[in-house]
Amino acid sequence: MATTNITWHNGISKEERTRLTKQNGFTIWFTGLSASGKSTLASALEHRLLELGVRAYRLDGDNIRFGLNKNLGFSPEDRTENIRRIAEVAKLFADSTTVALTSFISPYIADRQAARELHEKSEIPFVEVFVDIPIEVAEQRDPKGLYKKARAGEIKGFTGIDAPYEAPIKPEIHLKNHELPVEEGVQKIIDYLKEKQLL
Repeated sequence: MATTNITWHNGISKEERTRLTKQNGFTIWFTGLSASGKSTLASALEHRLLELGVRAYRLDGDNIRFGLNKNLGFSPEDRTENIRRIAEVAKLFADSTTVALTSFISPYIADRQAARELHEKSEIPFVEVFVDIPIEVAEQRDPKGLYKKARAGEIKGFTGIDAPYEAPIKPEIHLKNHELPVEEGVQKIIDYLKEKQLL
């Protein structure tokens, strides 16, 4: 049950923080099937942004489950709570004028929309990147052997096999990740950010 006897404490304004840090904060939300290359892209983009002198931090789906979300499983309810928490954390990073990079399967449109709306309420830009590959390619890659286990029935509720993945309808960036090298994908994102004057 949510507590009611709490008060929001205002501090430095977003505008003043941006002026003092000389950087815009925003969230780039990578979504796609397991083995689509979300984490690889996010890691490469993080490195590129840091090279450009832009503070950025990557929140990775697997890594987060070692700590913040280690008490969550993979039921639909736990998946929703997983994304809710990450959206809140990403918003905090972005509010601090850091670029938050999130790489999560985040299979449900409603959950991603909730993350977007959370940012929009605080006037923080939210950039959805659909890392799109055919399920057949994801299964061929299968670096963790998860698809093989799911096909064998050893893993239940695996996205793309016996649990749904709801593809974004209008993502800001749509990358056919099996058709382009990582560097080209990163450049497409950088170009978009510059076009929108986020960098």
